[in-house]
This record gives sequence, structure tokens and C-alpha cells, in this order.
Amino acid sequence: MPTEKKISSASDCINAMVEGSELRKIRSNSRVYHRYFLLDADMQSLRWEPSKKDSEKAKIDIKSIKEVRTGKNTDIFRSNGIYDQISEDCAFSIIYGENYESLDLVANSADVANIWVTGLRYLISYGKHTLDMIGSTQDNMRTSWLSQMFSESDVDNLGHIPLCNAVQFIKDLNPGLKTNKIELKFKELHRSREKTGTEVTKEEFIEVFHELCTRPEIYFLLVQFSSNKEFLDTKDLMMFLEAEQGMAQVTEEISLEIIQKYEPAKEGQEKGCLSIDGFTNYLTSPDCHIFDPEHKKVCQDMKQPLSHYFINSSHNTYLIEDQFRGPSDITGYIRALKMGCRSVELDVWDGPDNEPVIYTGHTMTSQIVFRSVIDIINKYAFFASEYPLILCLENHCSIKQQKVMVQHMKKILGDKLHTQSPNIEESYLPSPESLKGKILIKAKKLSASCSGLEGDVTDEDEGAEMSQRVAKEGVEQQNSMTGKRFQLCKDLSELVSICKSVQFKEFQVSFQLQKYWEVCSFNEVLASKYANENPGDFVNYNKRFLARVFPSPMRIDSSNMNPQDFWKCGCQIVAMNFQTPGLMMDLNIGWFRQNGNCGYVLRPAIMREEVSFFSANTKDTVPGVSPQLLHIKIISGQNFPKPKGSGAKGDVVDPYVYVEIHGIPADCAEQRTKTMHQNGDNPIFDESFEFQINLPELAMVRFVVLDDDYIGDEFIGQYTIPFECLQTGYRHVPLQSLTGEILAHASLFVHVAITNRRGGGKPHKRGLSVRKGKKSREYASMRTLWIKTIDEVFKNALQPIRDATDLRENMQNAVVSFKELCGLSPVANLMQCILAVSMHLVGPDNTPLVVLNLSDQYPTMELQGIVPEVLKKIVTAYEMMIHTIRTLVENTDSLYERIVQCQKAAMEFHENLHNIGAREGLKERKLQKSVESFTWNITILKGQADLLKYAKNEALENLKQIHYATLSCGLNKRGTENAEISKPRRSLEVIPEKAGDENGE
Repeated sequence: MPTEKKISSASDCINAMVEGSELRKIRSNSRVYHRYFLLDADMQSLRWEPSKKDSEKAKIDIKSIKEVRTGKNTDIFRSNGIYDQISEDCAFSIIYGENYESLDLVANSADVANIWVTGLRYLISYGKHTLDMIGSTQDNMRTSWLSQMFSESDVDNLGHIPLCNAVQFIKDLNPGLKTNKIELKFKELHRSREKTGTEVTKEEFIEVFHELCTRPEIYFLLVQFSSNKEFLDTKDLMMFLEAEQGMAQVTEEISLEIIQKYEPAKEGQEKGCLSIDGFTNYLTSPDCHIFDPEHKKVCQDMKQPLSHYFINSSHNTYLIEDQFRGPSDITGYIRALKMGCRSVELDVWDGPDNEPVIYTGHTMTSQIVFRSVIDIINKYAFFASEYPLILCLENHCSIKQQKVMVQHMKKILGDKLHTQSPNIEESYLPSPESLKGKILIKAKKLSASCSGLEGDVTDEDEGAEMSQRVAKEGVEQQNSMTGKRFQLCKDLSELVSICKSVQFKEFQVSFQLQKYWEVCSFNEVLASKYANENPGDFVNYNKRFLARVFPSPMRIDSSNMNPQDFWKCGCQIVAMNFQTPGLMMDLNIGWFRQNGNCGYVLRPAIMREEVSFFSANTKDTVPGVSPQLLHIKIISGQNFPKPKGSGAKGDVVDPYVYVEIHGIPADCAEQRTKTMHQNGDNPIFDESFEFQINLPELAMVRFVVLDDDYIGDEFIGQYTIPFECLQTGYRHVPLQSLTGEILAHASLFVHVAITNRRGGGKPHKRGLSVRKGKKSREYASMRTLWIKTIDEVFKNALQPIRDATDLRENMQNAVVSFKELCGLSPVANLMQCILAVSMHLVGPDNTPLVVLNLSDQYPTMELQGIVPEVLKKIVTAYEMMIHTIRTLVENTDSLYERIVQCQKAAMEFHENLHNIGAREGLKERKLQKSVESFTWNITILKGQADLLKYAKNEALENLKQIHYATLSCGLNKRGTENAEISKPRRSLEVIPEKAGDENGE
């Protein structure tokens, strides 16, 4: 086990700094110097060695330090040639001296960087009184709380309690801790003190609790927001909730409610203070879960046509193992329906005693009675969702037993069956909302011209394909059933309403002849062929018709295909083998969480709109969709269990974390952390990753924890979440086992940020947004149709699109410049920026140098005194940012209307586009290309209009954040006299720096 002492207090940080650390000193021109830094014992200065300069010059006086800045957020770092090789989490800068010089450092680990940042911030705030302050406030609430609890256990007032009671006590307070680890810690403490016996004193109990139950990463976070105190007051918590967790309009009352709910110490509850234990309780609670609670209920429009949704679907639902020899059981249906599945499969064959049975034909799977399955379906159909359930009926029965099937379904399912004939005057399927509580039968149907009680239909279902595969392998010699005709009972045919099974021929035939109530099933291999060769046609086909994709019969082990391969084409019913756990089922389960687990997920707008351009295999940005940048920091892990079946290493776990992005090809990516050896209890990773997400509505994030083993890395746990369900800020990620069960107390602690959510823009180099001038900007392009009248319409849109792009880019550039001058990364929001500079806008006599006038919609900074030159940059950058925000807000509506009018004018040509193109002399391929260009241009126009609308919303949100942060800091003009300007400097504060000279290398 690791032997390093865990940092859990400011005094630990100060002691570590006095002992010293090796840090890399970064200078301009990619120069790097390895130096040993240490804090003088009198805590008055910071020194480094070796140095070419006099030892008195190779130091910085603590009192000259203006600020300690985290990350790579100085000019030296940004302009350095090795920027990409430096970890954001290991970098920090010390801004010091009258000229605001910067000393830019890189630690060997994020933990060491946190120690120096925390310790230096304490020293800046309290100077030579730092240790006195720490000694007077450290753990007071925790100590009194634990003392009280210990006294309640020591009923006989003996001053000690039995070891087993002490162990259980700590276990109750922190259930994730292992009993043997707690026992070992007590025994080590007794051994170090040469103590015999098994009794535990109050002091020993508090010491062991402090050692085992303090998470350093949460302590560092608390200190960052607590004005360098050992607890958060209501205002500190307000700032954390608003600036980091993205909560809007947080009041002190809300903060107090959280403190009352999570603070264990009575003293903290009474004083309105959140201790490290209360803060830990809050961060590990459901309130800080990574999954947005808004998505735990149905939150999407359920009144769209059925074809506009992805539908949670099961394949061979009756199987609980493989599809060749596995047993069939009704529990397969119970499991699927309880998981929110809305499409189950019934493969029905003639059975004994005139009772149809369900199994996989031409295999050795066992059989279950059809009637018992219908009973179970009736009982559980709407257990997890009230939206329609589709029964995919693969009928292989004789006419006689088909009639028995009908009798059972009518008698058992009754009014739940939807048998209403489709309206031929309509063009789209009814909505899930209109079909609530209904069961739809997907099966063959007799043609309307059939007047008898039975008729012939063609059998081309997957059961026939299985037979064909088996025949080819020689396992069972018989002819392929594909194309064979069989008799269908009219009564059964009449149960089929809006899900009539038909055979797919080709896209152009379907576009012309297929009825909206007809459904085609695609073998995985065929669907993959269409996805690769005709991605655009497949997407357009699925805008109107339901498509079911089922696994290849070659998957005799019931393994699963990747559902993303077919969702990206818009396929609604991608049938999964629910009995087979693994990555593919993780994706399926995770995906359908996002709409209350109701089994229906609304597809992206670009897949639903009649005129929109989208290619499923795009490896670039999607026309009309703004890429977003996902920033994920894996901070730590908690209570990782030993992998199942692992015995070679005993109880040792060497974990590492993969972060995977699943979506369209352009978005698929993965990155991993380093391995933390021999630490599965609380490994600290502190690694940051960035991903560009080109189609957020179709993207998922998967966290996977593995055990590093030379024999083969073993699975520990995972969690899969749709991108749209991510909550930003500091979040805990619950881990699930291979089979989907929650792993008790096992989690990841992460930080999530999403930038360019409303602003567009290309991925930024070196982690920073690229600021492009007008000459180098890339504007959305229009394609030429070679139809003059229509090309003129699109030409009219070019200037408003350029103007709109300039508005967005100008605001984005100004915001990024302001963030950089505030010493923060592009991940930060404007509330964090205002908080960061707030205390530097106060003069030495505690009078404000700058206030913000909130009387106008666009807050202005007003100078109240002489402002140092270095602060004028911030004021100038702020004024430029407000100017670009104002320009965007005031011009958006008119530009938006111009773009929309161009789109409307072009759409007037849509219905007659083929005829117009033909009259212009366009034929076949050129005509098809012209139609495609028209679709592209319409998509661009709609996308640009949406981006402009989103940019305005972002601008208004920026103004709101400035307003709230100004009030929180007391920097508003009219409220200056009430501002708490005498309180200690916050740890977020930053100020523009000037690169120093050599500082004694």
C-alpha cells in the first residue's frame, strides 16, 4: 500500500512545503529548469536551489505574492513551445512584485501542485499568523461532533470503547471503508505508541477517523472556495453552487438548506457552516450526481410521429442465454419489460396439444408456451413505461394454431390491442402520446384484396435466415425458407394495424411505393451495407418509415451489434440481446435513460426534418450543428472492488480509467488515465481530457474502470450516460457491474465542463479557443445548384450569414480574451471571472477602485480611483466584451429574420425541385447532385439561424452571470457601502501578470 502521508489539512500543506519539493520552472522559449523549492521555516519566503544567482535573490518574499494561479494560465505558459506536454492539473503560477511578474511552475503530480497552491494561499491570507489561525480553527466542528458521538457510545464514561465498537462506528459513518482497513489503522496507531490492549480512546478514534475519512481532493476544493477557512459559510457555498455547479439564483436560504441537510455537526447546522464532512456528504449525494435529474422523467416531446423516435428493442426476448442451445424462459420478457423495453420478439411455432410455442426455430433452444408469454406481457407491458409496446410476431404456425394465438391475444390483452386501421389520407405514423397504453402487433398482413379467411404471404423473416445459415453449415440439411409462401389466418392479419411487415427492396422503390404503416426488417449485415454505401438515403428513409435491425444469425453466442452503427442512420428499432451484458448493452441501457427510461428517445432534429442534410458516416463537423467541447477531469475513485474472478493479485487493485465517446464516426474517441498502483480505495488520478462533440444529440460518454494486470486487464465497473444528460461541475459517477448492478459505494469523482455550447467555433489549439480575425475566418458555404433562380435566393443569404458569424466570433473572442486576462482557462464562466478579479478592484484603504453600474442591461465598469496599469487591461477587455455582447443582442433579431426569410423563399421551390431542375437541363446524376445541394443549403441556413439564436441566449446568460457575481462580491455601484470588502482574499482571485526576468535560474 502507498506509504505517503495523506494531506488533509492546511498544516499538512505547510509542513510539506517546509520539507520542499522538486518543481519544474518554466521560462520563455521552451526553457525548463529543475529546481528544489522550499518554504523557509519562518514562513516569510519561498526559496529554490540550485541557482546561478545569490541565494538571497533566489527567493520570493511571501508578502510580495499577489496571487497563486492554477493551470497554464499565464502568458509564459500560453506562448511556451511545450504547452501541450504540460499537464493542466500539475501547473501553477505565482504572481508577485510590484510589476506582477510570474513564476511558472510544474509539479510532478497534481497532488503536489495542490499542496503548494493551498499552502501559499493560506500564507498570503494570514502571513506569519497562518499556523495560529490553523490551530485555532482546524477541525473544531469535526472534533466536537466526533467527541459528542464518542461520548454517546462510551455509556459508562470509561474514556475508551472496545476496538470492535470503534471500527463499526467509523464503518457506519463511512460505509465504503473496508472493516479490515479500519482495524489495521487502529492497530498501527497502537503499535506506534507501544500500546497494548484493544481499547480505543477518544483521541485515537478522532485521529483514525481524520486519517481515513478525509478525502484530500475534497479538502483542496473546500479551501478553494472557503476564503482559506476550514469550512464553507453560506456565502462561500452560494458561490460554489453558482460558479461551479451551474445553479442559478442561489440564495443564502438555499445554502442554509443544504447545510442543514448534509452537515453532521450540530454546531455547523446552528452557525450555517459546512465542514469537510458535510461538504463530502453533499458532493457524494444524489444532488451532485452526474446525471441530470430532469431526464429522470419524460422530458421530450412525445407527440411526434412514431418514426421520429429511437425505440428500446429486444431480440429473441424469450432467450436467457445463447440463441442456438440456450434455454427459453418467460423471465426474459419480465427482465426486458422492467428495463423499459418497448419492442419484444415472439418467435411462434406449432406446439403440442394445439398450443403454440415460442423458441428459435431450427435450433436446440427450449420451448415456452405462447399463452404464458402473453400472460406475462399483459402483466408487465406498462410496468416501466406507459408508451406503446410493439410485439414483433414471427409467425411460423399452421392456420389452426394461428387461430389459437388470436384467441389468446384477444382474451388476455383485450382493449390494450391497437387494431385501428391506418388513415390512408395521413402521411406519418401516430405519436407515442396518442398510443399510450396500447400494444401494437408487428407481423405479416394479408392484402386488402384478400376476401377469404386465409391467404398466402411471403416468409422472409430472420427465422428463415437462421434456417438458411444452419443449412449452409450442414448442421441441418434442408432448403432455405427465404421466399417460401405460407398461409396466414385473416383473424391474425386483422390484429396488425400500423406495423405491417413488408420486404425491403431498395430505397427509391420505398420512397415511391411504401406506405407509412409498413415496417421493414434488416439483417445487421444488410443494414451495415446500406449504412456504408447509402448513408444519406438510409437517414431519409427512416424519417418516414420504421426500420427494425436484428443481429446477424451468425451470432450464435447471442453477442450484440453496436446500436450506434444504426442509430446514426436513424434506425428506430435496433433489436438487442438483453441477456448478453457488455459494452453494447451498456450503450443501449445508457441511451434510453435520457427520457425517463420510457423506451422512446426523440431523434436529433437533423434526422427528423423533411429537408435536412446529414450523412451517417461523416468524419467532420455536421452542417448546421455547432460542435461542443467536452472537458472532463478524472479527479479520483472511491472503493473500487476487486474484479470478479480475479485471484492472482489477492486484494490488490491497480486501477485506471478510460473515458470513451460513442456517437457518429467524427465523435468516437477514447482517452485513459495513468494506472494508480495498489490503490483501489481512494486513488487520485487528477487528469484532464478534452473531446470535440460534433453531434451532441447522438453522443454518449462511457466511464470504464479497469484493473491493470500483465495477464490481461480486468473489468471493475462502468457508467454510460448520454451527452445531453451530463451535469457540469463537480460530480460523482456511480459505477455499475458487468451485468448492470450498482456497485455499492464505488464511484468516480469528476469535473465536467462544456464550452462552445452556444457559440460555435473550431476546436481550439493548445486547449485555447482560436481567435480568428475576419480575414482568416471560415464562413458557412452555400453549394451551387446550377438552377439560376434558386441559386440567387441562396446567394442573398451569404451576407447575413457572414454578419451573423462575425457577431458570434467577435463575442467569443472578446469573452476568451477577458477570461485569459482574469487568469482563467476557456472552461471558466463569467461568474468565475468576476469572482476572480473582485478583490483586486479594492484599494489598500479598502475603498473600491472599480464598481459595476448595474442600472443598465449592459453593466459598465466605473473607475473610482487610480487604477494600476496592469488592472486597466482588465477594464479595457471587459468594455470590449460588453460591447460585442451588446452588438450581438441588438442585431440578432434582424439578422435572424433575414436568414429565415431566405430559407422560406428557397423552400417554396422544394416540391417542384425535380421538375425545375429537369427544365434547366439537369439529368440523372447532376439532378440528384442538385437536389442534394439544395438540402445542404437549407440545412446550413437553419443551422446558422439556430446558432445565432443560441448565441443571443448565451450573451444574455453572460450578462446574468456578471450581474449575479457583482452582487455576490458587493461590487455593484449602489450597494458598495454594504460590500464585505474587508473579508479575506478568495482563492479564485487572479490578476494580469507580467512575465518576470530570469528570477535567478
